[in-house]
Amino acid sequence: MREGMPGAPRTPVHGRIIDAWMQHPTPRLRSEPIFESLRRWVPSTALVASESVPVAATIDAMDAAGVRLGLICAWWGPRGPLIDNDEVAALVREYPDRLVGIASVDLARPREAIRELRRAVRELGFRGLRILPWLWNLPPDDRRYYPLYSECVELDIPFCLQVGHTGPLAPSEPGRPIPYLDHVALEFPDLRIVGGHIGFPWTAEMISLATKYPNVYIDTSAYKTRRYPKELVDYLRGHGRRKVLFGSNHPAWPAKDCLEDFETLNLDEATAALFLRENAVRVFGIDDA
Repeated sequence: MREGMPGAPRTPVHGRIIDAWMQHPTPRLRSEPIFESLRRWVPSTALVASESVPVAATIDAMDAAGVRLGLICAWWGPRGPLIDNDEVAALVREYPDRLVGIASVDLARPREAIRELRRAVRELGFRGLRILPWLWNLPPDDRRYYPLYSECVELDIPFCLQVGHTGPLAPSEPGRPIPYLDHVALEFPDLRIVGGHIGFPWTAEMISLATKYPNVYIDTSAYKTRRYPKELVDYLRGHGRRKVLFGSNHPAWPAKDCLEDFETLNLDEATAALFLRENAVRVFGIDDA
């Protein structure tokens, strides 16, 4: 693995961090009108470029932050895949020691979705499923998710989703943790659930679910450390030390930017290691000895 670039943030596990939410966007994804709001907030080349970006650029960004492994995801919406599972698998094949695939499937066709999820896990080696409720405008307790929850339990993989308000131009209501995700966690106690984007402005709701249910977790993607709500930082420092995972949401928020003020969290070494690496190893079943 290449050394981190000069000026990379130093953490207790620098060079061994696992980033729980990344994507290497296709031109199809970047051209979506729903991302116009993100282009205003984060006018980065990765969001506005129409041509393909080499995967080496994503690896360079990981190196700059001391990220050892990136969980890189597919995207599937009502109009089809914006990043399909085979495109993600090709990236993983190119950098098998740096990238881990996270699948997405067609929520509108549950039987085909189950077959595709099985293929992604059993043949492509993916380690999770991610569906974005805002992209479908369907909260996670909609009946169309339920066959996939059962299959995730059978395949022993986590279900990942976005919680909280929606940055892209889409409704935010499907991202509210209570009551929607509360129903899912209650009805599928064996399902590991990772709520990305911390749940703001309903972070307290997300913390309450992670506290109530042993298999509910939070990832910090799309937020820089200095923007973590106080209640999340307090939870991370206390009884939530095994329930919070680091995520960036690369390329919109590169990991280096997200970790700029890491020291201000005032985490002890053991908690920092759990947050930046060990929780992801356990939740996603990653073998990265």
